[in-house]
Amino acid sequence: MASRRPEQNKLAGIALRLCAATCFAGMSALIKLAHLHGMPTIEIGFYRFAFGLPPLILWIALSRNWTAWRTARPGAHAWRAAIGLSTMMMGFSALAYLPLAEATTIGFAAPLFAVMLSALVLKEKVGLHRWSAVFIGLIGVLIVMQPEGSDMPMIGLVLAIGAAFGSGIVTITIRQIGRTEHTQTTVLWFTCLAVLVLGLFLPFYGTAHDATTWGILLALGTVGGIGQLLLTASLRFAPVSVVVPLDYAQLLWAVLFGWLLFADHAAASTWAGAAVIVGSGLYTVYREHKLGRDKAKVEAEAAAG
Repeated sequence: MASRRPEQNKLAGIALRLCAATCFAGMSALIKLAHLHGMPTIEIGFYRFAFGLPPLILWIALSRNWTAWRTARPGAHAWRAAIGLSTMMMGFSALAYLPLAEATTIGFAAPLFAVMLSALVLKEKVGLHRWSAVFIGLIGVLIVMQPEGSDMPMIGLVLAIGAAFGSGIVTITIRQIGRTEHTQTTVLWFTCLAVLVLGLFLPFYGTAHDATTWGILLALGTVGGIGQLLLTASLRFAPVSVVVPLDYAQLLWAVLFGWLLFADHAAASTWAGAAVIVGSGLYTVYREHKLGRDKAKVEAEAAAG
C-alpha cells in the first residue's frame, strides 16, 4: 500500500530545512578540519559517503521502500554520479584553500547556473526577469572573488566556481532523472556508486588516523547524511518556494563556525557579495513560484471552461 503524502505543514518544513542548513554548514567545517589534519580530498569524500550510508538505509527502512535500489536507468544514475562526485570533490578541495564564509557564498551561485543551464539544456523558457537575476548574482560572485587584489588563492576560487557550476549541472540532471525515478533511488545509487569509485582510490590515498581524525570523519559523514535526509523531508511538508530561501542560513553558520574554529573573519566584500547573490537567488525563487502559480491558475481555468 502506497504511503500517504503528509499534510502540508510549513512550520515543520521550515524547521527541517533550517536543520539541514545547519548540518551542511557543520559538514563543511568538519571537511576543513579534516584537511587541517592532513587528509586528502579523496579520502574525505570516501568517508563522507561511507558514514552517510547508514542514515540513508535507515531512511529507506523507515519508509518501507524496499525497492529503492531498483532502476530502469542505470546509465542515467552513472552519469549523475560522475557529475555529482566531480562537483563534490571540487567543493571539498576548495575548502582546503578558502575560508568557510567565502566558499559557502560562492556556492550559492549554483541555482543561478541551474537557471542558465535549464534554458540551454532543457530549453525551458527563461524570461528577462530571471536572466537579470542571474546576471546580478554573478556580479555578486565577482565581488566576493575580488579578481583584482584578492588575497585568496586563485586555485581555491576556481575550484569553488567549478563546484557551483557543477551543482547547477547536477540540479538539471536530477530534474531529468526525477521524472521517472524516486528520490530515494537517486540518492541510494549516487551514494553507493560514490563509495565504490572512491574506494578504488583508497589504497593509494588512505592513511592511518588517530582517534580525533576518525571522530571528524565519522561526524562529517553522519552529519552530511542526516542533512540530506532533512533536506528531502522538508520538501514533503512545505513547497520549494517556502523552504529554499532558508538554505541561505548556511552562510550565517559558516561565518560562525569560521570564527569559532579557524579565527576567520568575513571581509566586507564577502558580506556585500553575499547580499547580492542571496537577493538574486531569492528573486529567482519568487519568479519560479509566481510562474508556477500563474500556470496552475491558467490550467484550472481551462479545465473549468
